Amino acid sequence: MQINFSMPQVPEVVFDREPGFVRLYEAAWRLAAEHIVTTPGLPVPRHMDEAFTRERLWIWDSCFMTFYCRYAFRHFPGTESLDNFYLPMYDGVESPLKIHHPDNPPLFAWAEYESFKFTGDRQRIRRNLVEKRYLQRHYEFLENVRIGERFAHSFCLDMLQKNECGYLWSGTASGMDNTPRGNDIPANLYWMDILAQQALSALYISRLADCIGETAIATEYRERYDDKKTLLNRCYFDEVDGCYYDLHAATVDVCRVLTPASFWPLLAEVADESRAARQIAVLTDPEKLGGEFPIPSVARDTPYFQPDGCYWRGGVWMPTSYMVIKSLEKYGRFELAAELAERTIGGMLRVFEKYAPHTIWEAYAPCGTAPATGRRGGLVRPDFCGWSALGPIALLIENVIGIHEVDSTAGIIRCYRRRQGKHGVRNLCFGDFCCDIIFDDDEIEVVTNKDVTLITQEERFCCRPGMNHFNIKQKELVQ
Repeated sequence: MQINFSMPQVPEVVFDREPGFVRLYEAAWRLAAEHIVTTPGLPVPRHMDEAFTRERLWIWDSCFMTFYCRYAFRHFPGTESLDNFYLPMYDGVESPLKIHHPDNPPLFAWAEYESFKFTGDRQRIRRNLVEKRYLQRHYEFLENVRIGERFAHSFCLDMLQKNECGYLWSGTASGMDNTPRGNDIPANLYWMDILAQQALSALYISRLADCIGETAIATEYRERYDDKKTLLNRCYFDEVDGCYYDLHAATVDVCRVLTPASFWPLLAEVADESRAARQIAVLTDPEKLGGEFPIPSVARDTPYFQPDGCYWRGGVWMPTSYMVIKSLEKYGRFELAAELAERTIGGMLRVFEKYAPHTIWEAYAPCGTAPATGRRGGLVRPDFCGWSALGPIALLIENVIGIHEVDSTAGIIRCYRRRQGKHGVRNLCFGDFCCDIIFDDDEIEVVTNKDVTLITQEERFCCRPGMNHFNIKQKELVQ
């Protein structure tokens, strides 16, 4: 049921070059609003439903939804929804909904950090790191859990187990259900993505601790991050293909099945520039992870690739597309990130306009203009916002329009400015700030309620309350 939603609650986007992107953006918010639900008895009853089934909760779906909910954090309960995992798992609070795969990708720390930059809510970070230690406890849970364990808060058997080589895991627990990487047998592979995700968690726990002055926590988790980084680079990078891969458990040889999961190490910042460049090259190769609708869930030149998607055997998924594009930002590849984001949203728009019902889907066919097929035939789920809103909302604002970072604690907005006619965002709210930012070739207009600093690749602009008008070429305030 839609709950008192109207478009003024969210930022207004301007993108004159492709009005269809704006229509898709607005549709995504409306569908996402329909998935703000209230479940009596949940620790936090008002929460984001992932659009899959109302009887379960998914960790990685909920974490990914925070990345667009933060643009309307006063109205969309993104990070609040994460408490429905923390409290049952670590405080023993009763919940009417079971957690589907508590060993899902551990993205809490990343999600909390990026949301914190919007909200500036240090009290929540102190609770998560110092008072309750939810983030550290989840990290430790994944370090010590054993395959086959059961938990009161979940009906799933655990599928994760760590040893000195890495982590045994499975496709279903990883979220990439029918991926061809390990045939869903935990003993088959050491999974590179969970190792990188634990590194990512340690990295962001450390950064969050720095934000609240907890130097001991920051130091401890930076050391844990360094250990994971060393293992990833020593064992999981293949010099032949120039990619991070899983390892066969029996032989500890690389498993050369290329998927977007190979970019988790880049998101975790473990690659040096040389290795990152080789990994990134597969995104511009139309026989690998490139193409008109980029970032399919398995490389196009593998025997596993299915042109109709077949779920994770070719389907294009917004969470992995978002992760890959964010990993490019870590290495300064903002132009490529923008190009991939634009092609991704363009693919979604073609399906939205030409395929009935005209909606946003769980995943997309990598070839043609259609939703992806599921694991057992048929189509994936419609109205999936859910994490599929990441494309029309987050990728549009952050990469196509180019406002890739805000920081409410420092009053900073970082942009990658592109020459593409009139484009921008109005009603961009973070912390106590509310701004309009409109680019038009060499002109920039900023309306703000407080002093804010706008940083582009060319210049830093100090914006005062009210209207600010800048010319990039002249690098001066236009009166």
